[in-house]
Amino acid sequence: MENQLTSKIGDEWVTVHKDMSKDGMKVSFQNNRVCTLAKDQYTATDYDNFLAMSIAVRDRIVERWILTQELYHKKNLKRVYYLSLEFLIGRLMGNNMINLGLMEDSEKAMQEMGIELEKVREQEVDAGLGNGGLGRLAACFLDSMATLGIPAHGYGIRYDYGIFQQKIVNGYQVELPDEWLRLGNPWEFSRPEYTFKIKFYGVVHMHYDQNGQLCVYWDDTEDVLAVPYDIPIPGYGNDVVNTLRLWSARSTDEFEFDYFNDGDYEQAVYNKVLSENISKVLYPNDNLSQGKELRLKQEYFFTAASIADIMRRFKTENFEMNSLPEKIAIQLNDTHPALAIPELMRILVDDEKLEWEKAWGLTVRCFAYTNHTVMPEALENWRVALLGKLLPRHLQIIFEINSRFLREVANKFPGDNARLARMSIISEGDTQKVRMASLSIVGSHSVNGVSELHSELLKTQLFKDFYEFSPEKFNNKTNGITQRRWLLKSNTGLSDLITSVIGDKWITNMYELEKLLAFTTDASFKNKWREVKLENKKSLAGYIYQQMGIKINPDSLFDVQIKRMHEYKRQVLFALYIIAEYLKIKRDFNSVTVPRTFIFGGKAAPGYYMAKLIIKFINNIAEVINKDKAIRGKLKVIFLENYRVSLAERIFPASDLSEQISTAGTEASGTGCMKFMVNGALTIGTLDGANIEIIREAGKENAFIFGLKTEQIQQLKNQGYNPYMFIEESKTLKEIITLIQSNFFSPIKPGLFEPIVQNLLNSDPYCVLADFDSYCKAQDAVSSVYQNVDLWTEKSIINVAKSGKFSSDRTIQEYAKNIWDITSVDNNSVDNNSVGNNNDSC
Repeated sequence: MENQLTSKIGDEWVTVHKDMSKDGMKVSFQNNRVCTLAKDQYTATDYDNFLAMSIAVRDRIVERWILTQELYHKKNLKRVYYLSLEFLIGRLMGNNMINLGLMEDSEKAMQEMGIELEKVREQEVDAGLGNGGLGRLAACFLDSMATLGIPAHGYGIRYDYGIFQQKIVNGYQVELPDEWLRLGNPWEFSRPEYTFKIKFYGVVHMHYDQNGQLCVYWDDTEDVLAVPYDIPIPGYGNDVVNTLRLWSARSTDEFEFDYFNDGDYEQAVYNKVLSENISKVLYPNDNLSQGKELRLKQEYFFTAASIADIMRRFKTENFEMNSLPEKIAIQLNDTHPALAIPELMRILVDDEKLEWEKAWGLTVRCFAYTNHTVMPEALENWRVALLGKLLPRHLQIIFEINSRFLREVANKFPGDNARLARMSIISEGDTQKVRMASLSIVGSHSVNGVSELHSELLKTQLFKDFYEFSPEKFNNKTNGITQRRWLLKSNTGLSDLITSVIGDKWITNMYELEKLLAFTTDASFKNKWREVKLENKKSLAGYIYQQMGIKINPDSLFDVQIKRMHEYKRQVLFALYIIAEYLKIKRDFNSVTVPRTFIFGGKAAPGYYMAKLIIKFINNIAEVINKDKAIRGKLKVIFLENYRVSLAERIFPASDLSEQISTAGTEASGTGCMKFMVNGALTIGTLDGANIEIIREAGKENAFIFGLKTEQIQQLKNQGYNPYMFIEESKTLKEIITLIQSNFFSPIKPGLFEPIVQNLLNSDPYCVLADFDSYCKAQDAVSSVYQNVDLWTEKSIINVAKSGKFSSDRTIQEYAKNIWDITSVDNNSVDNNSVGNNNDSC
């Protein structure tokens, strides 16, 4: 029989039953394999072994999960509800083992049975429920909220197909469906008892009852069922387990008997298929009207289900609607969940019969909005006609919100009609549209950016009018990453080395890493630091050879740009530099002193022509350089296909140089830069997004900065930017453009890359040519420093030591204190010094 153990959750000691020892894990694994999977050691596949171990870990999470939720209910604690259309959670086994303290004993248990734990962990499929940074940030935040003991729930969509699988075929991106649920998901629990009916379309009827109360009915709707699936999110070392609830769409009817009886089987299940499309695929291609409608359906589907669930939970413990903001804090991760604002108003006004002013006051106090873009063209807008057809009552509510808001604006700025037009939630013109960012700002008590620069640009440019109207709403919360995944789990060699000299408090308080500064002159420590990096590079080199058949030199400088493919991220600038280095070697082999391996990774949106062409451009450059024997392997170019969380965990620990080269003023924050930094890579970058804060923390002497600043970019464009001027002034640029146009990189298909060239020559919207020479000079400085092994190592150590600010724990502490007004389960206020002081209660 497995032992009973005691565990502290919050300020209460409770009994848990699952043995956390090596022998306990071994017994659970064997029982699961036989009793749950009906397999033995001879018939079990590697995936069976993964399932058996997952269930063993899950059982130990579940006990703590139930106890945590009981504690939240018992104390009627205020809770955070984090609404995000994306959660890029990746693989969970390793993270869950680490947070429960099971990794070492599980590894020993598997060894005794002749099974390699790492091989078992590799069987897990990445849960790719996001496109990139937005979803990964949400996943890091969940980990931090649980580790800090903050009562929280994440809400999103359980997509049947996550972000597409990327294959590189003849240099082109080819998209394949991501069937991440094909073999099931051992970490989730279906909760059909909490299913909600979600309405679409229909008509709205209004009348006043005998007491003069307005009654609203939304009838003749097409309904879809939202079925919840829960994934437990354990905190590190504190036995707190929060919940990620994902909604899956189901039809209200399996099939229609009339069609079935007539033999029309396709029509009989048509509505079922149509309804369940809502949660079928992550972000449908919205080039067609059907795609746009499906995207809007996704947004309302998950927000309506989440608000219904939040209200259900609130009503189990509370009776007065006035206490709603004291028990509920709803964070909107970008504008995708913005329809939650009119949805809560609909419930309070139509169902709960609150007066408008009272309902609106409660709603604003519940909601907070995080913006994730600085580019006006990226802000989400929905056609009034479409929203009105799909959600007629919500459009009425939005118009009423707008009318009342504009009255307030007019009172504060009398006669300023231009301001009224700019601030209206409804944009006028040929096609009326609902501005979702404006709705989010008006309906929230807090609006935050995700880096200092981004937040300043929101106040001075993007939302200047709103800031002047209500400056108290606006604040900054610089993004962060969880060190438990991106250092402790991903880079065990470096984690062990760090812990051996400063202890393990950094795992829950990343500011502790600053103690590493004492070792920057320690020769023995620096040698060990370099050995760890070299081993990580050998590991990645082995993976690249296994996947691509290309041998790379682990002693070369690993120069890495891994992120979503987009013109503003300027993968083209990186590619042009590679061509420049290639031409330099061809002229004089000895002119390039540092061998480099250039590594790319990232997916382009299926409908984004230019981004997909850039992938082909990079791969054709790689084809030429990697096969040119004359350069003797001094340069190698690698494009790693299907970039994802588990692949990122291989790349960051092996990287020497972090390419953060977006045009100044275009990147809201970026978190890849932080993952590179905490793994000891040095940054080459512009003064954009979080780069500015990274440079401030590490010191500008420990990074390589180049390029025009945000205000200089704006000034250049205001003066009439002429890309040709920079080509005329740069002999290297002229040579590169000529080489591309001569079809050197596309001999089989002449003119293939002419769209890239013409884009640069005619408009260069992201100032690639303007920054090129400055970028090359910064890269020369990189080569110079890299040759001084001792100096490079010191700078690497300093970067890790000064990365403490960029923990998502710090970010969440700021949200909790300044926006959510919430405390951790031990009833201690959450502040910057609370993390890591008490591993029992966190």
